[in-house]
Amino acid sequence: MRRDRTRYLYLAVIIAVLAGIAVGFLAPDLGKQLKPLGTAFVALIKMMISPIIFCTIVLGVGSVAKAAKVGRVGGLALGYFVAMSTVALAIGLIVGNLVDPGHGLQLTDELRQAAADEAAKGSEGDTTEFLLGVIPTTLVSAFTEGSVLQTLLVALLAGFALQAMGERAAPILTGIGHIQRLVFRILAMIMWAAPVGAFGAIAAVVGATGVDALTSLGVIMLSFYATCLLFVFLVLGPLLQVVARINVLSLFGYLRREFLLILSTSSSESALPRLIAKMEHLGVSRPVVGITVPTGYSFNLDGTAIYLTMATLFVASATGSPLALGEQLSLLVFMMIASKGAAGVTGAGLATLASGLQSHRPELVDGVGLIVGIDRFMSEARALTNFAGNAVATVLVGSWTGEFDRARAVEVLSGRDPFDETTLLDEHAPSPEPAPSDEHAPSPEEPVPAAHPA
Repeated sequence: MRRDRTRYLYLAVIIAVLAGIAVGFLAPDLGKQLKPLGTAFVALIKMMISPIIFCTIVLGVGSVAKAAKVGRVGGLALGYFVAMSTVALAIGLIVGNLVDPGHGLQLTDELRQAAADEAAKGSEGDTTEFLLGVIPTTLVSAFTEGSVLQTLLVALLAGFALQAMGERAAPILTGIGHIQRLVFRILAMIMWAAPVGAFGAIAAVVGATGVDALTSLGVIMLSFYATCLLFVFLVLGPLLQVVARINVLSLFGYLRREFLLILSTSSSESALPRLIAKMEHLGVSRPVVGITVPTGYSFNLDGTAIYLTMATLFVASATGSPLALGEQLSLLVFMMIASKGAAGVTGAGLATLASGLQSHRPELVDGVGLIVGIDRFMSEARALTNFAGNAVATVLVGSWTGEFDRARAVEVLSGRDPFDETTLLDEHAPSPEPAPSDEHAPSPEEPVPAAHPA
């Protein structure tokens, strides 16, 4: 068996993160100047997201015989996302009201100005614009603009069109399969720049923030992290065990490299392509993965829901204007809708918080300045929780639709069937359910790249 050299890569990422922290503390100005390194790495990852989503969904949907299966998966996934967002909001409300983390803090003119800047960022657009924005200007603009939802729409249309073409779609599916291999190979090459990106991102945030903000606002940070852990291990964990009979710690161990990548870049979007590949390898069918993962990145924002809940209560308490329960619920529902258009964007939660307060309780916007300094550190937990929620959701939806091979998952999670880090693809697994065709025998060469059976 060929040695997995990528383990050295992720060891290098850990060393780079520690080095970035040291540089940020010892030479803050130098640390802030290193920010473009982290920005460039995340930009390279985002560059690959649209083609990966397109290839995955087209190959998944185009090879499914019945369009009803796609609709069933999408409907079930959206229903689950709404339910989990509601649970996350409820947990955040309970912990936030019990802890009251904003008590005793004071605002300064500098913090008020920072809050005003964030409110200006988030005030653009509304729900109608978000829904209209799902439709791209042209068929190819979804790829050039980097919109996940626009790419999802175009890929679904292309997949259904190929599905309707039947046997004549085989050459096109074969070509897209080759493109998918190329795209994943490029992604594997980009990942070797992860240590440099992690070093620059961590050095910049530590250099800009220092330790003072962590000390003065430690309560809200610790409360938020604790709430995210409660949600993951007391809600998602038992649900995964009951439905799929999979231990959540085993699943997270399988995704440990993705968690490390998110921790170093503060964006769950940086791990989206790898999550798609790993969920297929785990035993979830390609159509379920292709629909659930990209949709979840826009609609299944458990960490963001908890953040918006606790940050709202924090700001209200810090400014001496606590919210009644009815005000809390109405404001948070608005924020959850508003946050959908900014999914996966580092710092989007802060802008959403400011714009929500601006529209419902303008007098509270100044309080957002209290958490501007530590939002990046809270963004880590937001991204990690969002990613964990989407990984669990993919397995659950696969189980509910009969599209999850648990026996294969056991082999993968035990380490007996390791993920191929060099190609990020399964080259030797059985092919997916074929598109409708006549009674002729199948070609010796399958037109569609490998995927796991339901």
